Amino acid sequence: MPDDLYLDPELQQSVILTKVDWLKDWGRRNALWPMAFGLACCAMEMMATAATKYDLDRFGAGVFRASPRQSDLMIVAGTVTHKMAPRVRRLYDQMPDPKYVIAMGACTVGGGPYVKYGYHVVQGVDLVVPVDIYLPGCPPRPEALIDAIRKLQFRIAERGGGTLTQIDPRPALASGVA
Repeated sequence: MPDDLYLDPELQQSVILTKVDWLKDWGRRNALWPMAFGLACCAMEMMATAATKYDLDRFGAGVFRASPRQSDLMIVAGTVTHKMAPRVRRLYDQMPDPKYVIAMGACTVGGGPYVKYGYHVVQGVDLVVPVDIYLPGCPPRPEALIDAIRKLQFRIAERGGGTLTQIDPRPALASGVA
């Protein structure tokens, strides 16, 4: 009877599809194409992460894309104002699925120091787009952004591609290296 299992064409096809899905998810996780969306001082640290000292390329996310249609990861770095929020949403909507968002910096995560007295600041980019990884700090160090990208890669591996909210609606919190 066990020999009949190896002759079953549906079983053989599902094994091949499983390998193709694994390969597709492996490529998606190890070749993130980030879109830089630097709005303030956190953008300097984000650009430093792509420089030779930190070499973000070794994690498969080195070249920042200028077009949302070529990106699957949006790194929002800096203060999001009410005037800029619709533009952030429009860029997010133009990205192909699956798409991921890292909120980098205290201003992006919760409005930062401007939220108390500033009427113009959005109290977190998660009010505009769904966030997958929160990266606190003012500004977070490049090592912390690398940690956030690695955590995103691990979460993609857990999920197997697709949107992260299908498996765990709670975003992860990245921690920096001291």
